Amino acid sequence: MTHFNITAIGNAIVDVLAKVDETFISNNNLQKGGMTLIDEDQAEAIYSNMPPAIEKSGGSAANTVAGLVSLGGSAAFIGKVKNDQLGAIFTHDLKSLGVHYTTTPSQNGLSTARCLISVTSDAQRTMATFLGATKEITKNDIDEEIIENSQVIYLEGYLWDEQNAKDAMREAVRLALKHGREIALSLSDSFCVTRHRTEFLELIKNSVDIVFANEAEVTELFNNSNVIESAKELSKICKVAAITLGSQGSLIISDDGVYVIEAGKNLNVVDTTGAGDLYASGFLFGYTQGYSLDECGRIATIAASEIIQHMGARPEVSLADLK
Repeated sequence: MTHFNITAIGNAIVDVLAKVDETFISNNNLQKGGMTLIDEDQAEAIYSNMPPAIEKSGGSAANTVAGLVSLGGSAAFIGKVKNDQLGAIFTHDLKSLGVHYTTTPSQNGLSTARCLISVTSDAQRTMATFLGATKEITKNDIDEEIIENSQVIYLEGYLWDEQNAKDAMREAVRLALKHGREIALSLSDSFCVTRHRTEFLELIKNSVDIVFANEAEVTELFNNSNVIESAKELSKICKVAAITLGSQGSLIISDDGVYVIEAGKNLNVVDTTGAGDLYASGFLFGYTQGYSLDECGRIATIAASEIIQHMGARPEVSLADLK
């Protein structure tokens, strides 16, 4: 018997979200629609320039487990915070949702991570991320008992940017394979794919069952601007490829065929932060319940549709009531 539908391994981050104009993006040298890694001084500088903001616990994989639990599933999370105010907020928020979270916080070193999210009038989110204490995660933080008692181990691609975190992910993969657990990977960001294309391809070919990507990420992975061709290439090296296409819906490709999933209808799009994270929530909830892939896609769309209609990347209503 497994205790958790998924265990996610990712960056433990507190999000700071603010609505900005286009000049804010250019004035702060940010890559619109992408994620830029920054240091603590840059984080302070950008934060000081931001208009009034909302602070909410985030982190891509942590958002995914929050969504999965909201759907009625069970989840654990492995990620590092510091023993500071933001770390306490992150821990409280995740545990209050019913997520199993026992990673030991750092006592020294960098402060808890934060992601400064600038949302423009087109609902596009631009992220500047100070990784902080997330860099302190090591393979010693990977609890074998938790891995053994999980159906799917979900890996956040962003973690690949730090060597200690990469080692932790490799340890999680080793333990998942040892115990016969499935492995899912989110490619996270097209620039992340650019930095780690060769390693991601190797990881997927050798170990990963399910890959989540958006159009920019999957085309960057194969250096091919044709999203359909890229998605098919991805499906050749993993069990399931789930590709989100924004307002065009999503594609799910496996040996069973290609499923075209329609996007949500009549949505008031406010903030696209977390759309991919919550898509993964819905898909993995359905997948671990044994649902068909098209039904997994339907639930994934419901979860993603809820999240983009308000600020922040955690559900504001019970997703179980929507599915």
